[in-house]
Order: sequence, then C-alpha cells, then structure tokens
Amino acid sequence: MKNLFETVYLADIVERHKIKNENEMRELVLIMASSIGAPCNPTKLSNTFKSVKNVNIGSQTIAKYLDYLTESFLLNKAIRYDIKGKKYINTLSKYYFSDIGLRNAILDMRQQEETHIMENIIYNELIGRGYGVDVGMVEIKKPDKDGKWMRIQLEVDFIATLGSKKYYVQSALSIPDREKEIQESRSLTNINDSFKKIIVVKDHIMPRRNEEGILTIGLFDFLLKEDSLDV
Repeated sequence: MKNLFETVYLADIVERHKIKNENEMRELVLIMASSIGAPCNPTKLSNTFKSVKNVNIGSQTIAKYLDYLTESFLLNKAIRYDIKGKKYINTLSKYYFSDIGLRNAILDMRQQEETHIMENIIYNELIGRGYGVDVGMVEIKKPDKDGKWMRIQLEVDFIATLGSKKYYVQSALSIPDREKEIQESRSLTNINDSFKKIIVVKDHIMPRRNEEGILTIGLFDFLLKEDSLDV
C-alpha cells in the first residue's frame, strides 16, 4: 500500500501538475493523514507547516495541493453547512481518505485512533451508498456565568442527503452512560426539522431510540445492513 502511494498516487500528481518540491506534497499528505476529520483550511495548514515543520508554504499553494489530492481521489472534502442558517460555510472543511488502508500505510500503521478512523469509515460508507455528505454546524445561544448570552457552535459529524432523503449522523466510539449520551446528542437535539437523527457507536448493541427520537445503532449493523439508516 505504501509503495502504491509512492509510485502511483504521488508520482502521478507530481508529474501531472509539475510540482517542483515533492517533499512539500508528501509532508502535506502526512499532515492530512495525521488529522483526518479535523476542521482545517489552507491558512490553518500553512500555519501548521510553519510551527511544526518550520517550512513556509503559502496558503494558495496548499489550496492547489489539496485540489490535486481530491482530484486524484486520494482525499474527499466535506464542506461545513450551517443547518439553521441553511447555507454553506467555507471557512473550514474536513478531509477524509478514500482508502483508510492507504492512510494507515502512509503513516506506517502509527496513529491508530479508533475515533477518527471510525469517523472516516462512516463517511466512506455514506459516500459509497450514493449520499452527498456535508459536515453540519448548529449554532445555539446560552448564558455564561455572568448572564451574558454567547454563541456556541455544535458540530454534527455528517449530513447525508440523497434526493428527498436526509439523515443527520453522529459518530461516537462508545456511549457508556447517560452523560455521554447527552453530550453526543446535544447538536442533534438542537436541530428543529423532522429528518432522522442517528448516532453510530462501535459497540455491538440492539438499535434503540431515545425519548428525543434519536436512533443509536452499532457500527457493524450500520455497515452490513443496507437499510440501516431506516431502522
């Protein structure tokens, strides 16, 4: 898999787009592999290069590199969507690897964070089923300790859309108690429309629906049953 990345993916991108500094592209891929599912943009990545790698790469160059990686089907981009405002937010996006095995090989099987890998797998499954997938954001207002109202942005991992169908999907490695369930479902309970809201957990569980109507299903049921979203 690592050889495939070096001799096919990377070599083709470098040759096709006449990239002069191959190491920059390689380092960017490593950064993206290390931070799958993390909100980012070219400016943020440029700052990461400066602080972590001590390398100056402009945000415009990084934007081009990211386009090359998505055009080559190495990465997929999920754009943030304001659910209440019903508009796309281009400030930050998330990137996922089309092949999680390729991502693992690029990192020499290091950084096996189950949370991020599971999120990537769920994203790939939704894409494979034909859904358009965005990253959701819900803004709420709540008072601080001084009674002043402040805006808080809550994230919905995925908004999966296919025709008239829409699902809000949250990835959670486990929900051991009610406190964790409230935490994981907080963004979902603040969505006021009638589309289905789902939490996918790694645990083997029977599908269950709570008092707010949120369905919780196990990861293997989600992956292996084609109608898992409609349970």
